[in-house]
Amino acid sequence: MSGFDPILGLSPMMFIRMMLSPLEFPPMAEFDYKAAAELFPTLGRRQKREPFRYARFAHAAEAIRFAIEDLPRESLVGAFLEVDEQRYGSEDIRRLYQSTDYPLTRRTARP
Repeated sequence: MSGFDPILGLSPMMFIRMMLSPLEFPPMAEFDYKAAAELFPTLGRRQKREPFRYARFAHAAEAIRFAIEDLPRESLVGAFLEVDEQRYGSEDIRRLYQSTDYPLTRRTARP
């Protein structure tokens, strides 16, 4: 076996790098804040505080608000949001929260 995948055209190492690369971010105009969402915690990182557990939300906007306004900052790093089978990393979650399309009222300051 040469280590080359004829279907993907990638070596195993290239495939791993592709899977670990930053998540692709679809244009915000296509993001559905009303869609159901799942928020997944950071995996494999030790935290001083108890890490949050997997959470499901009726609306992506609620999940985004929870991630930005309620989670400790260190818990957001490495966490991801899944909406309509698309994954969004912590930077993506911040951009969605800061977007003019974000439908919920934001807190003025984080406690």
